[in-house]
Amino acid sequence: MIPVRSRHLDGAEVSWFAPICNGDFEYMGVHDNSLKSTWENASNILLTADKLGYRNILCPSSYQVGQDTLTFASACAPLTKNINLLAAIRCGEVHPPMLARTVATLDHILKGRLTLNIISSNLPGTEMESAARYQRSREVIQILKQAWTQDEINFQGEYYNFKLPTEAVKPYQQNGGPLLYFGGYSPPGVDLCAEHCDVYLMWPETEERLHELMTNMSQKAAAYGRTVDFGLRIHVIVRETEAEAKAAARKLMSKLDAELGKDIRERALDAKSYGVSRQAEMRDAADLDGFVEPHLWTGIGRARSGCGAALVGNPAQILAKIQGYMDMGIRSFIFSGYPHLQECELFAKHILPHIKTISLPEELGRIPIETPLTPLGAGQRK
Repeated sequence: MIPVRSRHLDGAEVSWFAPICNGDFEYMGVHDNSLKSTWENASNILLTADKLGYRNILCPSSYQVGQDTLTFASACAPLTKNINLLAAIRCGEVHPPMLARTVATLDHILKGRLTLNIISSNLPGTEMESAARYQRSREVIQILKQAWTQDEINFQGEYYNFKLPTEAVKPYQQNGGPLLYFGGYSPPGVDLCAEHCDVYLMWPETEERLHELMTNMSQKAAAYGRTVDFGLRIHVIVRETEAEAKAAARKLMSKLDAELGKDIRERALDAKSYGVSRQAEMRDAADLDGFVEPHLWTGIGRARSGCGAALVGNPAQILAKIQGYMDMGIRSFIFSGYPHLQECELFAKHILPHIKTISLPEELGRIPIETPLTPLGAGQRK
């Protein structure tokens, strides 16, 4: 059995996706002005997910298109009631001590409902080889943790050297600050997650390959005396019948030009990453209808660089697939669908009532109980 920190939990963190990077479609590859990544559209999806009972929502990061992640999250934060926000931070983009303060401030606005998605891709206009990028990310994470848990940042590394007081940057969450979610497949990335992060996010693959990824990560984490949790970022198309779900999948791709799909895949910052190549391998292994195993459909990856497969089926089939992932040890799911608002509502109608949903920060003791209203930084654990 794969060692998983939260294996004792009988529920899962069920999350949705905020399309703040111009990634919403009725037909893949066909832009619709009514689905553009405006503040109104994206925030409406986030607030709908909050009302429907999702426990977290990914706010992604992209330079070419869309909105700034932390600005968007900060604006949404006081409007939400229960949902956590999974804000993506691109390591190296913001001066680490200032990033520590920004994150701590947002965590206070959310009263501990902040989680972070660590990204190590190249910054726009730059090229850095993989090992160097992950080393920079490692240093950013170490600086953030010092800022959140110690009286000063005292750090000497390859990219950063600081000796600074940290009085003003303690987050709302205790025991280490916001949980760190990480997705990466190269050896330096796996090692970074094993040493410093909390949830290893995987893109959809066959169950056999997911098991291999989880086993490898668990072994790497054990070498650091740690265990991690596992998450799955995946699309979904659920309808009352399997035939309706497959028809919806065909409709979604029905207007995609092959050359346009290729251009969409190749223009992303992560287009040449190892993780993206694994998604391409999965598409190549699929049958003529795009299914690589029952109810796991790769057709959606013809127009996406990253997460390139969807669960397709009726409610019972989708639930069985999710339960299978949970039996493997996956405790966090980030779903999405097209159009995002419509699929968010359909998933909430057909699937959410049948899953015990949890908040990982609460389950792992990050959020203090009955914390008094104190000034930012005061009264927090040093």
